[in-house]
Amino acid sequence: MKDQPSPIPLVILDVQDAIDRPNWDGKNNPGYLAVIQRLLALWRSNGWPVLHVKHDERTPTSSYYAYGPWNGIKNDVAPIEGETVIIKQENCAFIGTELDAILTKMRVKRLVLTGVVIHNSMDATVRAGKALGYNIVLPSDATTAVPVVGPHGKSWDATTVHELTLAILGDEYADVMSSDEVVAQLTP
Repeated sequence: MKDQPSPIPLVILDVQDAIDRPNWDGKNNPGYLAVIQRLLALWRSNGWPVLHVKHDERTPTSSYYAYGPWNGIKNDVAPIEGETVIIKQENCAFIGTELDAILTKMRVKRLVLTGVVIHNSMDATVRAGKALGYNIVLPSDATTAVPVVGPHGKSWDATTVHELTLAILGDEYADVMSSDEVVAQLTP
């Protein structure tokens, strides 16, 4: 008898103490962390796979610097025994990591991606995942954005960045829905 694929994994990306540093101020959707906690509790209560992706930046001036004081995964979503932690050094969770190999071993092609920030590492991970053949479910309320300033000084507020990025990703790269819709699809 063939091994059955694992249930859809929950991936929590870059939810580290660094995200609360001043350079990440102005986030929209302040409840994103509570949403991730709610999804994490559901996954854990069902024994479904949880993967944590931790960014270990090589640049010492980064708030995500590998040896900096804010590099740890936030206590609110810290891994427990049996949950996989994947270390990344690039903005994309598939580049230079074992994420693809782990998902392949689990025999899954669909995952739920949560984390920070939607227009940076989340965007890069979604696009690469799609190129690798993954179906990525992106709960819109389980992520956040920060304001963006362009090269000529034009700025966009975090809500606009969040909504536009989700619209772009949802058009071609991911299944964008609320966390309530994700839960409704996965539970009887």
